[in-house]
Parts: sequence; C-alpha cells; structure tokens
Amino acid sequence: MIRVIKLTAPPVLITRGGTAAQTHCDAHDKSPAAYRRRKKPATFDFDPTIYAHDEVKSALRKAQYDKCAFCESKVTHICYGDVEHYRPKAGFRQHETDHLNRPGYYWLAYAWENLFLSCQLCNQRFKRELFPLLIPRQRARSHKGTVSKEKPLLLNPATDPIDQHITYIDETTAPVNGSRKGAATIKLLGLNRPELIDKRRLLRKDLLLMKDLRAQLMRNAGSSPSADAQRLLDKLNQRLAEAVQNTAPYAAMARMFL
Repeated sequence: MIRVIKLTAPPVLITRGGTAAQTHCDAHDKSPAAYRRRKKPATFDFDPTIYAHDEVKSALRKAQYDKCAFCESKVTHICYGDVEHYRPKAGFRQHETDHLNRPGYYWLAYAWENLFLSCQLCNQRFKRELFPLLIPRQRARSHKGTVSKEKPLLLNPATDPIDQHITYIDETTAPVNGSRKGAATIKLLGLNRPELIDKRRLLRKDLLLMKDLRAQLMRNAGSSPSADAQRLLDKLNQRLAEAVQNTAPYAAMARMFL
C-alpha cells in the first residue's frame, strides 16, 4: 500500500455527480421522521455510470499507476478493476459479523476523495461494506454529519502516512509499532492472503538475486570494470531502481527490502 496522489476531479463527478448527490440529500431530508431515525432501512439508487464512468476509471488508473490502491497488484493485468468507495455508499458494518447498517455514506457516492480503483479481491472478498471507526458513536449518519470527526481504522491511501502504520517482515505485512490502524487495515483488506504473499515472495527473491549479482560483479570488477561488466551493472541498477518506483507492483515492500 502506497500513497495515492489525486489531481483534479473528473468533470462527470462535478456535473452529473454533484446533481445526483444533491438528489440523494434532498430525498433523505424529505423522508418521513421514522425513516430519518433509521427505523426503516434507507436505500438509494446509485448511478454507476457516474462514479464508475470511463473518465473516473481513467483518472484513477493514472493516479494509481494501474495498481490496486490497497494491495498494489497490477489490476489491469487480470481484470477491469472496481471503482471502490472508501466510505461505503449504501450501508456499513463496524464489525464483520454486524448486520448492514443503513444508510451508508450516500452523499459521498460521487465524491472524488471517496473513490479508488481496487482489485476485485480487495473490494468484493475482503473490504465490502466494512468501515470500522475507533469511536463508533462519532460516525456521520447523514450528509449533515461531519466525517472529519471520524477516526477510521481503515487507512486512506490518499491522506494517511502509510509507512507509519504498515511495514514488512520479508514479504509479510505487519503493523508499525503495534499500530491499530495498520493491524486493522491488514486484516480488513486481507493484505497477508496467500496469493499476495506468494507474489511478494517471488519479487523479494528476484530483488535479492539482483543485489547479490551486483555485489559479486562489483567485487570481481574492482575499480576498473570491463565494458560488459559495466553494462550489466547498469542494467541491474536500473532494474532495482524501477522496483521502488510508484509504478511498480508491491513498491512499498521493495522499498523496505532495498
């Protein structure tokens, strides 16, 4: 998991998204008192042609280098990817065993800051509607609430300092100094699922091999490497440098390892 830097919101979210969000807010305000007190489940018809519009997906792919915002796998190599809502739009669960609480964060369904590109495993198998807070009573339950008062346990790739909460022990993610947010995020997103550990293990082995080859070449070449040795050193250095760039899969682990 690495920091995601988003630029300007795609126009469709500002135009159609702004109108749709206002419609949801108006519907909530005009609903019966019992509905507002949550004695009835609140539901909204969300429009995926807005929040998952090609403009939005394209902007997210660019910002995230075609990677899942959570596990750093190259999404577009294996699937189209899901436009995932950080704060779930339809309903939420504090704990996995909880019933689905409604409404969710309906007013953020088309908010640029609430959208990320996710692989289907992170989104559909793990995160789903889970959005635990450190202090559940501070949860914003409508558009009149204040999400800035919330203390989410799920790390936000766009705003949280990820490396202060998640580190790596070899190819396995671990919380930094017992970080509660780090531990919750790792569990909630399944960041130590076997498939991910296998992928990261293969990358770590490749990086270790390249480091060893570079060290051996430098020892053998001494202060005056041959042209062939220098070309190979340059290629190894370039490959190691590429592995820690934001564009690379599992760059966070590569940075820790190197």
